Amino acid sequence: MGTKTLKISYPEDLPESMGQTYEEFEREIKFIVAAKLYEMGRISSGRAAELAGSDRIEFLEALDRYRISVFNYPLEELEREIRDAKVRAEKTP
Repeated sequence: MGTKTLKISYPEDLPESMGQTYEEFEREIKFIVAAKLYEMGRISSGRAAELAGSDRIEFLEALDRYRISVFNYPLEELEREIRDAKVRAEKTP
């Protein structure tokens, strides 16, 4: 699979004003984009890790820094699982 490059313009002094090197800033921007797409349910954790330039476990562990849950369930799916669990609990003697 091929890759494309996205160019983002930003003030030249932005990384320094954030206390980061150019490389740290770019790495963080890539991670934030990947994390947000994952949080929105647009891409899988594996694909997000690939986009961020890390492995899947490293990506999932880093989500906490941005207060993003590793559990990426749509609300409807979570509600369905809770209902199903309640039904199973009621059937248990």
